[in-house]
Amino acid sequence: MKTVQHNEVLESIFIELDRNFEDVKNWRRYLHQHPELSFEEVHTAKFIEEKLVSFGLEVQTQIGGTGLIGVLKGAEQGKTIALRADFDALPIDDEKDVPYKSLNQGVMHACGHDGHTSALLGTAKTLSKFRESIKGTIIFVFQHAEEKPPGGAKFMIEEKILDGVDYVFGAHLASNIPIGKAAVGEGYRMAAVDKFEIIVEGKGGHGAKPHESIDALVIGTTIVNSLQQIVSRKIDPLKSAVVTIGIFHAGTAFNVIPDTVRIEGTVRTFDGKVREQVEGDINSIVKGITSGFHATYKIDYLHGYPALFNHKKETETVRELLSEVFTEAAVIEMEPSMGSEDFAYFLKEKPGTYFKIGSQNDNENTHFPHHHPKFDFDEGALLNIEKSFVKIVVHYLF
Repeated sequence: MKTVQHNEVLESIFIELDRNFEDVKNWRRYLHQHPELSFEEVHTAKFIEEKLVSFGLEVQTQIGGTGLIGVLKGAEQGKTIALRADFDALPIDDEKDVPYKSLNQGVMHACGHDGHTSALLGTAKTLSKFRESIKGTIIFVFQHAEEKPPGGAKFMIEEKILDGVDYVFGAHLASNIPIGKAAVGEGYRMAAVDKFEIIVEGKGGHGAKPHESIDALVIGTTIVNSLQQIVSRKIDPLKSAVVTIGIFHAGTAFNVIPDTVRIEGTVRTFDGKVREQVEGDINSIVKGITSGFHATYKIDYLHGYPALFNHKKETETVRELLSEVFTEAAVIEMEPSMGSEDFAYFLKEKPGTYFKIGSQNDNENTHFPHHHPKFDFDEGALLNIEKSFVKIVVHYLF
């Protein structure tokens, strides 16, 4: 009997989602034209707030920065579910030739956060019209600064937004997955991310007299080469780790030996002990090499987002629910990635899962990877995110 009722409710909600889809698409395009960087999303937050208020939701703003939530209380008591979307952009020039191209030079929604926000707004608008059927509460979490450690999730959680929440769910568009498909997976799915900066101080000198200097550049290259051996020679081959150097800066002239080198990089891991080991090995290597060359050093090591762990029971539930939204064959395995996502903080606090929704169609414009200056997606994926969230909500609260 409950299944029949769920199907009837779902059909009504899905009809309403279709009816509101043009609004969702327009919101996405507006946000794409007006992107804001992490921790600077003032106008975006105001846009979201105005929409949530118009839906009749209880709204709390300036949570941990520019984050905000909309609260939809059902007619009856029940569980509380949190649904999350991120809304910050990236420091990238938008190179697409589309009417909704970014108007903010050097800033672009190159990861789909404009889509996540619009889809969650659409979900909130539609479900607000069915509050009399809801047995519980829905917290619509709009999170700032996902792209920039330490991220917005940590600060929002510190302000107790998850108090009383039973389950938390998040979705992300995926340009490497065809539209009409979804990816789900339990356990560790995304890596912890750390950032480090190494400053080596030597002694500058004339390029013709290296014996009178302490060559920071040579010391720096020795450090970089040695760091590459941590994963291959220090970490258990059955465990995953990445050490990548992204910045190496030294010198100002061809015939001058530089006295300073700046090296910046990232570490990605799943296992907490491996994470600690890599950090320790970096410190040991830098200390040993600089000591051998009679140089000094400084390391600034930032612990970023933890590894994202999808809970087994909730992941299995979502897999089954999405198989009904799409088809069983259309729900594929979400492969582990060394990329990172601060939704991991939510999953450390509450049971839930994070899944991906395919956004690629036959048009090559939708095939560019995330963080690419031509990134775009099939906007039909927004409706698929909405349907996925609605299916989850109906399962738990109807």
